[in-house]
Amino acid sequence: MEEKDIHTLKPSRRKFLQNLGLIGSGVIAAGGSLFTGYRFEKSKNKSAGTIKVRTENSQFAEVGKRSMLPSKKKLLEVNQLRGRQGFPGKRFVMVIDLAKCRNARKCIQSCQSAHHLKPDQYHINTLQMQDSENTAPYYMPKPCQHCDNPPCVSVCPVDATFKRPDGPVLIDNERCIGCRFCIAACPYSARIFNWLDPIDASDKLVVDKTDHETKKQRDVIYDVELNVPQKIGTVSKCLFSSDRIREGKLPYCVSACPNGVYYFGDENEDAVTNGTSKETVQLSKLLRDNGGYQLMEELGTKPRVYYLPPKNRLFPFPGDHPSV
Repeated sequence: MEEKDIHTLKPSRRKFLQNLGLIGSGVIAAGGSLFTGYRFEKSKNKSAGTIKVRTENSQFAEVGKRSMLPSKKKLLEVNQLRGRQGFPGKRFVMVIDLAKCRNARKCIQSCQSAHHLKPDQYHINTLQMQDSENTAPYYMPKPCQHCDNPPCVSVCPVDATFKRPDGPVLIDNERCIGCRFCIAACPYSARIFNWLDPIDASDKLVVDKTDHETKKQRDVIYDVELNVPQKIGTVSKCLFSSDRIREGKLPYCVSACPNGVYYFGDENEDAVTNGTSKETVQLSKLLRDNGGYQLMEELGTKPRVYYLPPKNRLFPFPGDHPSV
């Protein structure tokens, strides 16, 4: 039995379910989240001409005819449109506390897994920094800065990279022609190019719970908010975990960090949440009290990532010696 995952893409859950003819609370994901995928199962009642639609959280619904399901092309179009619209009234922002980073690299691992990146590909990396020979070194995570004045967007000739009103800068790999102008324009070296065949969903083995067989996912619809499947000859980058934002969750890197390095939230609400303690604090106060700054802000790119300087570090840097 072939298993297929198709990502639903409609911004209105209710309207989308009505279009599919799916009625009833049993098929709605817990917590009010949108459907993120379908798995198709053969109906046991062949005479009825129905099929089972199983959501990613293993809930089921009967669909009268296979023709009632939206085409892959339509799903892709709706997904791309939704990915460009974002969330009205939101302005997402990230704060990175350099005093807490211990180079655990859990943020990197989580990001690479989510975006199907190879070990040598990074949407976020940690750099060893030292401001001068007389100051102690520290670690600095560096994702895309999601600038409000992004030079990468203005140089793209095909509108493949774009700035959303709610903050994230994304890439549509269905439009990307691999010219790499955006890579040259980015002052933060935040983009990568897929020179080789990337890891895509067809390489990911999953266990089908219905027949306990290990199978490969196939026919996955491209998700512009996740940048998966990756494609050879296209550009990829940090996406502010826009797919997680849509689910009401913190970004992959923020949730994975064991040391509370990252805060994420909405600038319009003046609130950010720490990924480890889950504590929500006032953004403006956090930046003001800790000397928050933006990376290379003199360039006028207006980053949406803020840094807190590595003062009063919680962890000693390797090689540090206690004062005598």
